[in-house]
Amino acid sequence: MLELWIPLGIIVLVIIIGIVIYNGIVSRMNAVARAWADVVVQERQKNNIIPDLEKIAAQYSQYESSIMAKVTELRTSLNRLNTEDMDLTTLSETRTKTSSLLSGLYAVAENYPDLKASSLYNNVMAEISEQQENIGAAIRIFNQNVEDFNNGIEVVPNSLINSLFNKKRKLKTFSDAQAESGFEYRPDIH
Repeated sequence: MLELWIPLGIIVLVIIIGIVIYNGIVSRMNAVARAWADVVVQERQKNNIIPDLEKIAAQYSQYESSIMAKVTELRTSLNRLNTEDMDLTTLSETRTKTSSLLSGLYAVAENYPDLKASSLYNNVMAEISEQQENIGAAIRIFNQNVEDFNNGIEVVPNSLINSLFNKKRKLKTFSDAQAESGFEYRPDIH
């Protein structure tokens, strides 16, 4: 009778381990999806300050019409971000458009000191700065979750369970090409 229980116990143990691994992969994918949604939510918080940016642009429109165009581009880019689709290209475009808008706002403020003294301008710039920090934190969390997920589907025996049941593919982390361009060091990853 013992000869029957030992193989049966091993089979049950293998099944339990397989279920735990499968559930771990699903949990990590859900964590990535949640982290992506957080990134999108943080980016979309910029929509709250766009009316203030438009007020600033309207006040100085006779001098700087490009600011309004940059605000419109940012709004369009923000609307393209989707919590269901991990579109790193759109996220990168949104970050680039934000940087372009900020550069434009700083340039306008340098040219018009009364704008720099404006409480609306100062409040908007402080809000944007805080939002950029929050977005950076959300992206770091997203990238960490992507790394955990990728590790979870590539290590043995998880890779076997994934190839048989989940069939999930490795995800890409977000990298800010503009920020990376300032660094000389590149890791030699093969």
